[in-house]
Amino acid sequence: MSWENIKGNKMRTFLTMLGIIIGVTAIIALITVMEGATNEITSQFTALGAGKVSVTVTGTPMKSGLSDQDIENIAAIDNVAGVDPTTSLTRHVEANGTLVEDVTIEGRSDCYFSNTPELIGSGRGLKAADMDSHSRVCIIDGTLRTALFANENPVGQEIVFGGLTFKIVGLLDDDSDNDVMSAMSLMQGGNDGGRVIIPYQVALRMLGTGSVNSLTLYLKDTDQSDATIQSLKETLNAAFNYRDNAYNVLNLDSLLDTMNTMTGMMTTLLAGIASIALLVGGIGIMNMMLVSVTERTTEIGLRKALGARPRLIQTQFLLESVMLSLMGGVIGIILGNLISAAIAAWIGFTFAMSPSAITLAFCFSASVGILFGWAPARKASRLNPIDALRSM
Repeated sequence: MSWENIKGNKMRTFLTMLGIIIGVTAIIALITVMEGATNEITSQFTALGAGKVSVTVTGTPMKSGLSDQDIENIAAIDNVAGVDPTTSLTRHVEANGTLVEDVTIEGRSDCYFSNTPELIGSGRGLKAADMDSHSRVCIIDGTLRTALFANENPVGQEIVFGGLTFKIVGLLDDDSDNDVMSAMSLMQGGNDGGRVIIPYQVALRMLGTGSVNSLTLYLKDTDQSDATIQSLKETLNAAFNYRDNAYNVLNLDSLLDTMNTMTGMMTTLLAGIASIALLVGGIGIMNMMLVSVTERTTEIGLRKALGARPRLIQTQFLLESVMLSLMGGVIGIILGNLISAAIAAWIGFTFAMSPSAITLAFCFSASVGILFGWAPARKASRLNPIDALRSM
């Protein structure tokens, strides 16, 4: 009987469900899109700095950077798998009579390549022997390869910059600009003439300095990152005579945890805002059911006169309310996922259904049907048969 009554008033049923449909669609779309975007950002951020600690040195009037001895002391800290001192400069690069201006020259260590082997597209990265002998070897990226060696293999070729000749031993993969220092360089307005990586000791000599101002630590166990950072700070404090503001330590894993907490709060906030539409839809259901009770007073009176119990009357009207909200919820879930998939394809992240969002929307819509349908159902069940039949 509940279903027949819903089918008999199609337009009113649709308009009543519309609030639930909009509310559920909003919840599904917002939560799914937010989770998808968060997962995409998190995965990229993890690739940037999982298991890494970044140190930037501002220095003191007495000491501008970290010496080789300081780097050795840092490398000796427990749980440190390796240290990658980093420095950069800009030079013009020449090969085969072709000159490329404003090329970024990065000084790195073999640790950089041993901990991120996927960086190399062909050839090899820097090795410990290159660092020990301060070899004039380099790795170039695809941009510089296109400019200097468009139709040939650059590995084994030579390039000249800063008055020195370097042998190319490796070529970076096209997607290799996923490390923290490269990302920071781009954000700070890094050059687009290409990228060359050489042993950091050679880069320091080109700069005319013997100290570095930034380095990256690779951790063996990320669960012990807090203790490792504490030991790192003690070592740095000793290196700079316990002067304040001589350095900055950035723990990327902790930063990732903070970001996840913030995005979780935003998702909850957006879901709360979208839930307001569900409440509006619930009020619409209550209004329709109250009108339905008034219109069907005679029907209720006849049924009660023929022996229908109040509980049966109440159950019928409550079922109508729940069915309306659940139907609206199912339609909203389908529309919400379709909209989320379209947004994901437009923005460019991987779409995945959110079980938590679907469960939340379904339970919320069912609760709305029960909550806002109970009062009209109770009113119908408490009608006096005599009063109801007077309207005949």
